[in-house]
Amino acid sequence: MSRIETRGVRNRNPGNLDYRAANRWQGQLPHNPAVEARFCRFDTAENGIRALGKTLLTYQRKHGLKTVKAIVNRWAPGVENDTDAYVRAVELGTGFAPGVDVDLTEFEVLKAFVRAIIRHENAGYAYPDAVLSEGVRRALL
Repeated sequence: MSRIETRGVRNRNPGNLDYRAANRWQGQLPHNPAVEARFCRFDTAENGIRALGKTLLTYQRKHGLKTVKAIVNRWAPGVENDTDAYVRAVELGTGFAPGVDVDLTEFEVLKAFVRAIIRHENAGYAYPDAVLSEGVRRALL
């Protein structure tokens, strides 16, 4: 049985980051509304994963968000997501208990977060470990 390719996987943007003209992500393809009106597209999955990781790191560094709930509430606001279900999925996917502070600058912590978000955003999709690890490595540079 073949799996339907999700928009995030097809765009190599597994976090489904919205396109913003001000953002100049590494490996971001030119915006083409005829191909994809709302979301960024990337040249490789690793660069899409990098952008996801960089965004999460910004949430922590700039906005002081330290728990799964705080981070996911900003990542996936309730106006278009079931944020409570998303928080539970990320807590389950990362193994972090509710309310525990996390340090996204730690490779394995960021990797677990990114993996859980990708699975939630892309109907259970999981990248090979080498692809995921390289994207996270690039995010931490």
